Amino acid sequence: MDVQKLAVMSIRYPKTIILIWTMFLIFFGFYAPKLPAVLMDHGLMPDGAYVQVERILSSDFHVPKDPVIVMFEKQHAVSREQFRQYIQQTLIRLQGIDGLSHIVSPLEREGMLKGNAAYALLAFTQSPHEMKPVIDEMQRRLPHHTSISAKLTGKSVVQADVNRASQTDLGKAERLGIPAAFLILCLAFGGIVAAAIPVIIGVIGVAGTMGLIYWLGQTMEISNFVLNVIPMVGLALSIDFALMLVSRFQEELKREKAPQALMTTMQTAGRAVLFSAVCVLFGLMGILFIPLPMFTSIAIGAMTVLTVSVLLTFTLAPALLFLLSPILKAESPKRLVAAGNGRFWYAMSAYVMKRPVRLGLLASLLLGLCLVPLSQMKLAIPDAASLPPHYSSRMAFEAYQNHFVSRTSSDVVIVVQGKSHGLKKEDWLHAYALSQRLENDPAVQRVDSVFSRLRMQPESLFFLYQKPALKANYEPILQSFVKDNRMLLRVTLDGEPSSQEVMRWLRHWEQEGESSHLPFLLGGEAKYQQEVFDSIFQNIKYVLLFIFISNYAVLFFAFQSVLMPIKMIAMNLLSLGASFGILVWIFQEGRFGIEPGSIAIMIPVFIFGLVFGISMDYGVFLVSRIFEAYQRTKDNSRAILAGLTTVSRLINSAAAIMIAVTVPFAFGEVAGVKQLGIGIASAILIDATIVRMMLVPSLMKLLGKWNWWRP
Repeated sequence: MDVQKLAVMSIRYPKTIILIWTMFLIFFGFYAPKLPAVLMDHGLMPDGAYVQVERILSSDFHVPKDPVIVMFEKQHAVSREQFRQYIQQTLIRLQGIDGLSHIVSPLEREGMLKGNAAYALLAFTQSPHEMKPVIDEMQRRLPHHTSISAKLTGKSVVQADVNRASQTDLGKAERLGIPAAFLILCLAFGGIVAAAIPVIIGVIGVAGTMGLIYWLGQTMEISNFVLNVIPMVGLALSIDFALMLVSRFQEELKREKAPQALMTTMQTAGRAVLFSAVCVLFGLMGILFIPLPMFTSIAIGAMTVLTVSVLLTFTLAPALLFLLSPILKAESPKRLVAAGNGRFWYAMSAYVMKRPVRLGLLASLLLGLCLVPLSQMKLAIPDAASLPPHYSSRMAFEAYQNHFVSRTSSDVVIVVQGKSHGLKKEDWLHAYALSQRLENDPAVQRVDSVFSRLRMQPESLFFLYQKPALKANYEPILQSFVKDNRMLLRVTLDGEPSSQEVMRWLRHWEQEGESSHLPFLLGGEAKYQQEVFDSIFQNIKYVLLFIFISNYAVLFFAFQSVLMPIKMIAMNLLSLGASFGILVWIFQEGRFGIEPGSIAIMIPVFIFGLVFGISMDYGVFLVSRIFEAYQRTKDNSRAILAGLTTVSRLINSAAAIMIAVTVPFAFGEVAGVKQLGIGIASAILIDATIVRMMLVPSLMKLLGKWNWWRP
């Protein structure tokens, strides 16, 4: 991208550029509010054995896929017969709802009614993300009783609540974040017009991108998480990029006329923005190595908003700067010029430069303290617990778990598959041998199968299954476990689904299933969690490798230094690690009134991919100014001091804006959104203060000419 040509174009055709972006905003902004309509579920769905088993259970064994759970609870005063009548009446009232395919009633299936609680399963033909109207209709049909409650839960119900809460969180964050960012910009620039330009760029970038993603959602699966990520990332990047241009333009405008000032701005700050954007882009591209729809759609959404932000920064921002240059020049008060020249920042920078060892050690100690909680990080796949406790779907989910799900065991479904149509005699023998091996496994509590239910040898069962007249007496049990060339084994393991022991067991038996005489697939909640964890952690090394190599290449090209990119990448890793430690300290230990809980498994990956590139902004802006000074003076100490004096105010203003945009998400209702907001905000705060203002200059002072060494 030739930034000089873009500057010339902005000078020649500023009104045309403004008109084009106005049309862009009108067209795509019209579709931005419609984005929630095309969003799918969370997108944490690996395309592995779990999905295959779910399809088989749904099609062959009539086990509902992603059913709506109706959770019933009664008070002790209600008799068992009254409770059963209430359940029956409720299920009758729910019949006839659009898309309802069948109901699994606790009055007809064993184990679904225990004491004062019961649950029913309702299967629908709609996909989970299409269920909101159906769920609303079900809520209206549920009867009210003073002593009996009926609440809805299940993946689709929880997802509908998460979507609703996310939209509320987004609106709240926009109402707080945009005014706060504008106020910070006013303080930074000392004028309303200069402050308005970055906000205009940010609003157009976010609104336009949301409209673009709406159209993209017509052709691909888009995670509902983009609803929060696009505004968060888009506002932060757009405002930050534009801030760099506006600040440098005001600085150059004091010395040159508007056209030349704009050319200089694009050659210096524009070049830094370009390198920063490329670093952010590579950070986001790295997320694509994780083969889950959530990560793919988040990466694409964030890369789209990044692209739009860069185009706005290099076209609309210069056009506005050129047209408004007389106002911008008049808005620069003398007190800001003095501050910009460095009284406070010069004194602070000089203080750091005189004590590089002590301040470097102090910064390292502070970062080390933030890193301590990181060893206790516990990751989990989000469920209903990510919603506030007062949500009906969460209360119903917790009641279901308390009454019907063991906290110390995991249920695994094994689908044995014959090699031809119908199970042959040898298939029955192999399936029996497998069930025996599983029963003898020390990690297995019990195996529920056609063999354990009917207590017959495989030869007898095969003979029985071949005789319609004989098997009629055992039809319900046989239908529950055998269908054509498939047989089910239900295994209960020691340990919760997310435990390392259960995951190792699943990986081992999955390999067994691939090489067995009678192939089999594993499914169930534990298998789902194992596949999600493996999809992330088996590919995270490729994410890191790609980000490190690509960012090193960009930074080496930018600064022509061997050591500088290594140092900048290391500084980013330190600030990210420290922010993860803060995240653990706040969310796992329940600080500041936040409910204690695990860290959502996707949050560290998102924060890493997003913040690694965004933090590089500050590094690039700072080192770019130091590099400019070094090229003029060839004096490392003078260059560092000049760069710090010039850029410190800008970096802190940019960081304050980023924090202002992301922190409001911390006050949302969805736990994952809270964690993302606090994680990004804390990483930016640490990066802009401890790292950029203390550790980086200390190391650069100590390294001297080695900063710029190249072979």
